[in-house]
Amino acid sequence: MAKILFIEDDPLLVKIYSTRLSVDGYEVISAENGEDGLQIAETQAPDLIVLDIMMPRLDGFSVLEKLRQSEKTRNTPILVYSNLGQEDEIVRAKKMGATDFVIKANLSPTEMINKIKEHLPK
Repeated sequence: MAKILFIEDDPLLVKIYSTRLSVDGYEVISAENGEDGLQIAETQAPDLIVLDIMMPRLDGFSVLEKLRQSEKTRNTPILVYSNLGQEDEIVRAKKMGATDFVIKANLSPTEMINKIKEHLPK
């Protein structure tokens, strides 16, 4: 069973995605800020990380940078999703090692679930 870590400060979004993914047999863990997300990523070894950019205590770009520097998470797929949709943010995230960048408002929950599954290791 694949383990997915959501680093997201909106509990409603986490609940929506956790419920849907759990029904499909995935284990979902979450952190509501970047600092906790880093700690969980290091100790729980997720198969995929879904990372918001705008978060308290440590923003997603800082988290992404630290995840890519860590031996434990260097090769973990990271799906960045945010309502920031400027081209420079997308390019910045991908240059920093994001596997993909999704604009939250552009995807329905079902489309987001499909995007997550697409990036899980086979």
